[in-house]
Amino acid sequence: MFLKTITFAGAFALLGSSAIADCGISGGNVSILSNDFPAIQAVTAEAAKCAGNGVKVEANLTKDHKDIMVAALTANPSQYSSVIVSNSTLVTLMNDGLVRSLDDLVAEHGAGLNKSQLITVNGKVMAVAFMANAQHLFTRTDMLDKAGVSNIPGTYEEVIAAAEAIRSAGLMEYPVALNTKAGWNLGEEFVNMYMGTGADLFKAGTAEVSVNNDHGVATLNMLKSLVAYSNPDFLTYDSNATQAEWEAGNLALATMWGSRGSAVLDGEGSVDGVSSNTTLSAAPKWGNGARPASTLWWDGIGISTNVSDEDAEATFIALMNGISSDMVKANNDAAVWLVEGYKPSPASAGVSETAANGAAPYPMLPFMGTLHGALGGEISDFLQGAESAEQALADVEAAYTTAAKEKGFLK
Repeated sequence: MFLKTITFAGAFALLGSSAIADCGISGGNVSILSNDFPAIQAVTAEAAKCAGNGVKVEANLTKDHKDIMVAALTANPSQYSSVIVSNSTLVTLMNDGLVRSLDDLVAEHGAGLNKSQLITVNGKVMAVAFMANAQHLFTRTDMLDKAGVSNIPGTYEEVIAAAEAIRSAGLMEYPVALNTKAGWNLGEEFVNMYMGTGADLFKAGTAEVSVNNDHGVATLNMLKSLVAYSNPDFLTYDSNATQAEWEAGNLALATMWGSRGSAVLDGEGSVDGVSSNTTLSAAPKWGNGARPASTLWWDGIGISTNVSDEDAEATFIALMNGISSDMVKANNDAAVWLVEGYKPSPASAGVSETAANGAAPYPMLPFMGTLHGALGGEISDFLQGAESAEQALADVEAAYTTAAKEKGFLK
């Protein structure tokens, strides 16, 4: 299914819904599947306050949500009435017709929503965005000072130079981390770095992949230069592992999701001196690229196709309560909220700067997930020194082309 028109106008303007006085649900079952991090925990906890008087609210928050969502929503009735979706997962679910149009629900229960929150595909509202996210740089300024580095890096070349200074000073052997766990996380690191070149991932107007080129080789070489300063177990590092290493004081330079910022800065679980010396800044550029090597994301509400209209309505109302202004005021620093009442904070600085510096949105294309999967599965051998960059990219191209043909994106 090729998406002809996708609208996400001005969603990073940080505007959105107003507070909802009460839930007003007369009945129905609400079951939510989502990723697991503090901002989502806040949303689902607020939605859960709608439980009672015949209304049941449950949530499954798991980092494995992407792996189970298609099967869970394919069941009829669906195992979940809602999935908290993003740029990439919405398209995956729409490809199989597993989420419904929200036009009627928005018309009846979304009066407080700002137009910029409405993710519109082919003229239909398919999701309601409530937060923005991006990966960007986290820096230990005390480690830079001790290593004689005067400025927070603005490019990945400067990140590597700072890492070498930290290593040479005997401060840390492995000062750098990215979310490079083999699979989805590693694929995302390639996408981020490649997007920083300004090149396109696909040939214009087609589903034909276009990463087996000089930009792709340079991207792989930059990633390899960075992981040379990472723990040898870098292929096991997902968001949770990277945050844990940061809070343990084992890192000085890391690319992490902005949604981790609040937890890193609050001091809870961190060794002394980590939070107070942590600065969040824009994702670096590299190779004379004009834009940050990152992608802009949104998280939002999607409603399952295979549930009753009663459950769909109950779920939408509960989640409108979940993203109310009252919730945002109580959890202001947990995310870059696209909701009225949000006030930018130090925890949001990295995402805001990355967006302001011109980072591109993660591509909402039906075949993007297929490429992402091929990248995550094929480039680890290169990073471990087992094959050339050219061979890794040829493997990516072959894996993508085979999968894209199976899914009907290519003939």
